[in-house]
Amino acid sequence: MSPPEQQPKSKPKPKPELRRWFNGRLNLEQQKKRAKELLRAVQADDPAGRARLASFHPEAAGVTARTAKLADAQFVIARENGFASWPRMKAHIEKLRLAQQAIDLGKPILPDTGDTCHIRCGSDIAHGLKLAGFAGRFIEFSDPYVQGPLCDVPLPEFIDLRTEFITQAYGVPGSEAAKLRDQYRQIGALENYAHIVLWFEHDSYDQLILAFLLAHLRAHPVAGRLELICVDQVPGVPHFQGLGQLSPELLLWLWENARRPITTAQLDMGHAIWSGLLSRDRSVLSELAGLGSQHLPHAARALSRHLQELPSAANDLGLTQQLTLEILRDGGCMPAGRVFRALMTEREPLPFLGDLMFHHMLMDLNNCRMPLFSVSPQTRDSAWPEQMLDITAEGLAILTGEKRYLPGYLGERWVGNIRLSATDKVPHWRLENGRVIIV
Repeated sequence: MSPPEQQPKSKPKPKPELRRWFNGRLNLEQQKKRAKELLRAVQADDPAGRARLASFHPEAAGVTARTAKLADAQFVIARENGFASWPRMKAHIEKLRLAQQAIDLGKPILPDTGDTCHIRCGSDIAHGLKLAGFAGRFIEFSDPYVQGPLCDVPLPEFIDLRTEFITQAYGVPGSEAAKLRDQYRQIGALENYAHIVLWFEHDSYDQLILAFLLAHLRAHPVAGRLELICVDQVPGVPHFQGLGQLSPELLLWLWENARRPITTAQLDMGHAIWSGLLSRDRSVLSELAGLGSQHLPHAARALSRHLQELPSAANDLGLTQQLTLEILRDGGCMPAGRVFRALMTEREPLPFLGDLMFHHMLMDLNNCRMPLFSVSPQTRDSAWPEQMLDITAEGLAILTGEKRYLPGYLGERWVGNIRLSATDKVPHWRLENGRVIIV
């Protein structure tokens, strides 16, 4: 397959039917129209309308076709959008409208100062923060710890390992390697800021990087104020995937409503998670994922998902590999780009992959004695998203557990500090009562 050209973390575009929700700019008139449409559906005893009422209205059983009122429908619409009530949704929409108006007039609210440092595991909100009036320095720190080796070595050697992996795995030029080294250098100079704010979301890509930063701040205390914005949902964005979706005024809303001081307990938990990622004993992370944490509430689910990149006890496939082959089995011959979109929007329980990371996984998946999928000769020289893929008999046999993957695997893959190959004895995972168990 030809080398990719985009950056490691790039969220897929929302499905066409979700684009009206993109960036959370709700229109009050549109919501009023939706409420009236729902009321008519309930009054007509439409099954879909009744189902929506039952899902979101606590007194749905007492609301009949004859007694249903507009207030009932408005309440359901508000709850569908993530709000406790219609008045709260209206207030939210109005506040965002005023913030957007100020931004459009070039007179945004000034939320921070020039000695603030905003840290994010990507560049997706950098422009939005600028438009919203943030004056602080923006630092991107985007080493994708979800792939490649995480070895317990001194930091300079660790950076060398990560740089080598990213250069080789993603086919990026030397300038990208220099960019990563500069990101680590900037993280090492945080004592220069009076105020540091970390912007993160709930998936394993973000949570693993967050763990590193918290562990680093614990080991290298700074005098500046430390705060965290970390969310898995945003009101008005029913299909929230990441902060990069959000409009400038919603970034301001997060700043005002989701920003919290970073506590000593959070620094300690970040250290514990990062130590577990560097350990060869995956049971440490399994225990952390099973316990959960009130200090970092999104970490447990992210760790559970990360552990499922280890070989499955059923067939040696990591979960991303398993889901990719299932898409090819169910959908037949299709472009690799469509496989990626199906993975991220339909199959993946906690989307975290960027397109470069997916392409790396795809090439590595087929690095075995007998290919698990074929590439149509007519598209072999096309850009990788356009190459037509089809599952092979070998892929089907491994997918069903009739054969195991690792004995025929010719490469090496890393999950944290665990090297996976045909010759290594490695831990596997299985689900037990919904919990990831390492065996």
